[in-house]
Amino acid sequence: MIATVSSATLLGVDGCPIRVEVHVGIGMPSFSVVGLPDATCREARDRVRAALLSSGFRWPRHRVTVNLAPTALRKAGSGLDLPIAVGLLGADEQIDPAACAGIAFFGELGLDGSLRKVAGILPLAAAAGEPSVVVPLACAAEAALPGRARVLPAVSLREVVAALRGEDGWSPLPPAGPAPEPEAAEDLADVRGQPVGRLAVEVAAAGGHHLLLVGPPGAGKTMLARRLAGLLPPLSSEEALEVTRIHSAAGVELPPGALVVRPPLRVPHHSASMVSLVGGGTTQVRPGELSCASHGVLFLDELGEFSTDVLDALRQPLEEGSLVVCRARASVRLPADCLLVAAMNPCPCGGDGAPGGCRCSEAARARYARKVSGPLLDRFDLRVGVDRPEVSELFGGTGPAAEGSAAVAARVSEVRQRAAGRGVRTNAAIPGSRLDELAPLERAARRLLELRLRQGRLSARGAHRVRRVARTLADLAGSEGPVGEEHVFAALALRCEPFTPARGAA
Repeated sequence: MIATVSSATLLGVDGCPIRVEVHVGIGMPSFSVVGLPDATCREARDRVRAALLSSGFRWPRHRVTVNLAPTALRKAGSGLDLPIAVGLLGADEQIDPAACAGIAFFGELGLDGSLRKVAGILPLAAAAGEPSVVVPLACAAEAALPGRARVLPAVSLREVVAALRGEDGWSPLPPAGPAPEPEAAEDLADVRGQPVGRLAVEVAAAGGHHLLLVGPPGAGKTMLARRLAGLLPPLSSEEALEVTRIHSAAGVELPPGALVVRPPLRVPHHSASMVSLVGGGTTQVRPGELSCASHGVLFLDELGEFSTDVLDALRQPLEEGSLVVCRARASVRLPADCLLVAAMNPCPCGGDGAPGGCRCSEAARARYARKVSGPLLDRFDLRVGVDRPEVSELFGGTGPAAEGSAAVAARVSEVRQRAAGRGVRTNAAIPGSRLDELAPLERAARRLLELRLRQGRLSARGAHRVRRVARTLADLAGSEGPVGEEHVFAALALRCEPFTPARGAA
């Protein structure tokens, strides 16, 4: 007999509906899975067998064939355990196959028949194409987020079969608990001194501009970068659902309530591989840290220690806001719409600016500078040098207290609302074809920009980025008219050359 059960599999950050077809027929006892399953799917044979026997069901002494259709699509993950088990019981006439109509099944089976959560339930449930979905109880809140399907939670295979037989009802959805208190974000008031660094962080948050901080160790680069995410406004409902879908597909732990409402901050280590950073894989294409930082901040600390190939892989995604991972059997588009913030020392020893100066040779400094290629450097709208603060600033003083994140976030929100009024999400997203309309230049400002272009100190792309930063600076100053010379000059000052000759070097 043949039974068919609906399910889905992950492809990047999206779910793809599949049909699990199970045939139990005459032949020597065997169990085979066809339809391009990965190793995890093939191992379902032993998990399903143990789960059925532990739950008190009969294991058929016949030839069992499981087909995962469509067969041209690679199937991955342990979430197909439950649909295979239900299809096997239906094909063996231990349950009525008609009871599975209109229901999609997801879940990993333990050897005792318990249901365990799997990654990607949110995109899987959205792609199921059935009015109801059966998921492990631990995934119920996440599966219910789209609001497009009736979620039927269960804790074991025995409970699923009892509900399909009509012997018992489905478990209710767990009640929604009280909204968790938002975690206290790191406050910008903790940063002592650093007026230029604070301005750069504010401009980056307000306009969505990529930021590179260069300075000696202990100058405050990491403190500034980690506080940038707290300046961003909360995610809209569409953005929150998209970020949650990406995190669900990547297997990132979701917050209580399952919905991500604050812009994410991702901080990968400098030893991260290219696949872990930009996404990919062999048997299963999964999103990387770049995608997980969508609508938030990707902070690359110690930028000079990352592999050159890994850094150059960021160039196209930063420009396009997405990337396409191509494999022999599929091409997957992954989101990459994030704000990149990076920090690095001016040289390998990090002693630039310290007493005694830099201990690196010119060759070592040149090798270190080459780790960040010119095309990647050109994609940073803001490149700011961060020096060590004065001793008097570190221990406080009689001056006014440093401005906190709440006041800066209010200005950031106002600038972003102005950008939305122009039809763009941020000023950094203004298309080049609309710069003359949305960021017109005063005559003096145009002359200044033309001078830098003629001197070869700016590329055409760099000139566009300077204009976008100048638009943000004008918005922060409350100017709605054309961008003035002072705003273009400030934008150029925030785009300095990060690698300068060593101070104190012999």
